[in-house]
Amino acid sequence: MSTDKILELAFYTLPALITGGVAYYLFDSYFKDQQHTRRWLAQKENQKQALPLRLQAYERMALFLERINPAKLLIRVAPLNDDKVAYQNLLIHHIEQEFEHNLTQQIYITDECWTMIMTAKNTIIQNIRKTTADTTVVNADKLREKILSNLLQDEVATNVALAFMKSEVSEVLG
Repeated sequence: MSTDKILELAFYTLPALITGGVAYYLFDSYFKDQQHTRRWLAQKENQKQALPLRLQAYERMALFLERINPAKLLIRVAPLNDDKVAYQNLLIHHIEQEFEHNLTQQIYITDECWTMIMTAKNTIIQNIRKTTADTTVVNADKLREKILSNLLQDEVATNVALAFMKSEVSEVLG
């Protein structure tokens, strides 16, 4: 082959290669953009469906915190007899039962919120046990009185967790 033929072939081939490269780049960019758009739309649709479930989980956990709030728990759960340890066990049983009923809600809320809820639950149980161990508490009625008087002195753990949850829900709602 002569150099003229090679140059002529290069003049015909070079524009075709450039056009092909540009076409490949444009199609690749277009398909990547389309894939990104489809993924974004699917994510948006999933969020639209998941938001009610998340809000329902927050509602259930708010109800849980309200139900284990010592002031409300002591009104709802009356002692069966005068034994303070039996009453302590009854209160803790009610708290644990409420917790187990709402255990699955943790998949819809953040880890920080779940930690706050667990801390509130454990703090209340610990306070009930500590109050029961107090030697001035002699029966179930005195236990109720002492727990209620302790509520006036300290901030209730359920209120702290509920405030955290409310701020988190406001972030979720935007």
